[in-house]
Amino acid sequence: MELDAIEVALLDGRTTTFGEWAGKVRLVVNVASRCGLAPQYEQLEELQRRYGARGFTVLGVPSNQFLQEYRNEGRIAEYCSATWGVTFPLLAKAWVNGRGQHPLYRELTKAPDAAGRAGRVQWNFEKFLVLPDGAVHRFRPQTRPDDPAIVALIEGALPEAAG
Repeated sequence: MELDAIEVALLDGRTTTFGEWAGKVRLVVNVASRCGLAPQYEQLEELQRRYGARGFTVLGVPSNQFLQEYRNEGRIAEYCSATWGVTFPLLAKAWVNGRGQHPLYRELTKAPDAAGRAGRVQWNFEKFLVLPDGAVHRFRPQTRPDDPAIVALIEGALPEAAG
């Protein structure tokens, strides 16, 4: 399935496709408000602020797959905004593994990580960097969003900053 054709809903209820962000460098992250890795929101937002104007976006996907996300989507939005100042798009809550796996994750999880392992999302804050040419790079939860490998891929795929 073509990634850009996959239907997604945003946290505010609006429906679109992943293609709304076609041509951009997209960092898709399954987020969870009550996870010990939630401070990664800070680095995600920093990347959004640093590179957003150049064609980059973080797409947060709240998931209660690991029982660490609020049930109410309004509460998720409030937490992300009030606690971390999130300005990047948040999709509706979704399953990232199993029978109810969202179609976007069904495709993204085919991509291997640096060790060559594809398949199930291990935990909250697993990252999939989708480049404009469709290449998908996978980073496991413990890899910080501002890791040099992620930043190098983002910078390499974006146009030069206006100087």
